[in-house]
Amino acid sequence: MLRRLYDWTIRLAESPHALWALAVVAFAESSVFPIPPDVIMIPMIIARPNRAFLIAGVALAASVTGGIAGYLIGWGLFESVGRPVLAFYHMTDKFDEFRTAYNDWGAWAVLIAGVTPFPYKVITILSGATGLNFAVFMVASVVARGLRFFVVAGLLWKFGAPIRDFIEKRLGLMFILFVALLLGGFYVVKYL
Repeated sequence: MLRRLYDWTIRLAESPHALWALAVVAFAESSVFPIPPDVIMIPMIIARPNRAFLIAGVALAASVTGGIAGYLIGWGLFESVGRPVLAFYHMTDKFDEFRTAYNDWGAWAVLIAGVTPFPYKVITILSGATGLNFAVFMVASVVARGLRFFVVAGLLWKFGAPIRDFIEKRLGLMFILFVALLLGGFYVVKYL
């Protein structure tokens, strides 16, 4: 099953619709979707290493645009849904304390979430809900997502063939590591 999925992703990477598929996944992942764009981006770069930096640029642009959507979700839905819930439980003051603390350190939260397997969408929505300065949010998002996507693109561009061989020989192990990182990110969100 993994081999078929991998082969399908490689075929998608070679198709004329590959960049659009990557853009849709990168946009959705930054606001609502649980699967990171790396799942499509990495095979795309392996299939076409000469387009590595174009692929990373598309992932960056779509991810940051999706981050704006996540920010707007947090901003718009917090006022209509979140605040009445907090008021019902008499927690508005506690949230205001949290908001102040988050906004003091929010740029670091966006940077860390943007580079690591931590679910970036959680931070985009939280940034909107707390009213993190939008310019700070944007700069941190561009830096973090750019670093993540362009470092991966650079490594795959430089060492593509050996990495492709490594992935293809150890596809099961790579899938397990990917799932472990994804679940680890969700664990951090839920319990820390």
